[in-house]
Amino acid sequence: MLLFALGASHAFGSSLASALDLSLSPHEERGFEDGEHKARPLVDVRGADVYVVQSLHGGPEQESADKLIRLLFFLATVRDHGAARVTAVVPYLAYARKDRRTQPYDPIGSRYLAQLFESVGTDVLLTLEVHNPAAFDNSFRCRAVHVSAHPLFEEAATRCDDGSALVVASPDPGGVKRVLLWRETLERRIGRPLGQAFLDKTRREGVVGGSTIVIGDVAGATVLILDDIVSTGTTMARAASALVAGGARRIFAFAAHGLFVGDAATVLRTAPIERVYVSDSIPPFRLPQDWIGSRVQVLGAAPLFAAAIRRQAGAVIDPLARS
Repeated sequence: MLLFALGASHAFGSSLASALDLSLSPHEERGFEDGEHKARPLVDVRGADVYVVQSLHGGPEQESADKLIRLLFFLATVRDHGAARVTAVVPYLAYARKDRRTQPYDPIGSRYLAQLFESVGTDVLLTLEVHNPAAFDNSFRCRAVHVSAHPLFEEAATRCDDGSALVVASPDPGGVKRVLLWRETLERRIGRPLGQAFLDKTRREGVVGGSTIVIGDVAGATVLILDDIVSTGTTMARAASALVAGGARRIFAFAAHGLFVGDAATVLRTAPIERVYVSDSIPPFRLPQDWIGSRVQVLGAAPLFAAAIRRQAGAVIDPLARS
């Protein structure tokens, strides 16, 4: 097994290598004056089981499209040089949220993304908590593995439990299934029934709307809001305010991916949320750094990916295979 981490995701790759008890395989990345680039492995990949790590969030130095093409080129390179199996490890999968047509002539970004990965010979794609798992599965012809973020949040959720009524809430109707599955898992861990709630939400031309009616009983409860992404923070803040108006005592927010774009810091600063939990699929470089560890807790997702890779490998990794 060979594990590469492209420069923009070196920190996550190092964590994953540690979780797998491996060393990162060496590679070279070069940039050119006109913005083009070149990357190549510095070890022989012929016959190897190759994993390449690159998260596709925008910033701080490269945007999503740039990271995507760098990843595709590197995957194609190791395939050209004889890798037996090529796996893309993509903690945050950009462009995957656009998975259906909602207006005339709409693109279906998730399908086009899948076609790009397939075209360069990707055998497997691993990613964390996609927006719509069913659409994700249906987009790919190569093997696509959805790594759930739920195990990452379980311990933190139990720390939020103060013995009062505990409710898991979705900030919109589309996340109800996600919340249902997590609630069932938490009930087994905590050992008592939990409530469930959701809010109405619409989005048109980037503007969040819909009623702020809470469906479910949250009076006197500690509420755990669960979503796949925190982007501008508007959805989380809107949901938290509605839940408080519905009688909730305490609010905690959980999301696999913390984009925190635009005015997210300003929006969340005034929201009635005690703490936001996110994974490290996206470094929280857009937030005030004094928030990290206090208002925002970043949880390492590398062990989840390491477990998925071990399942795929089908055997204990041989330490002699380290690069």
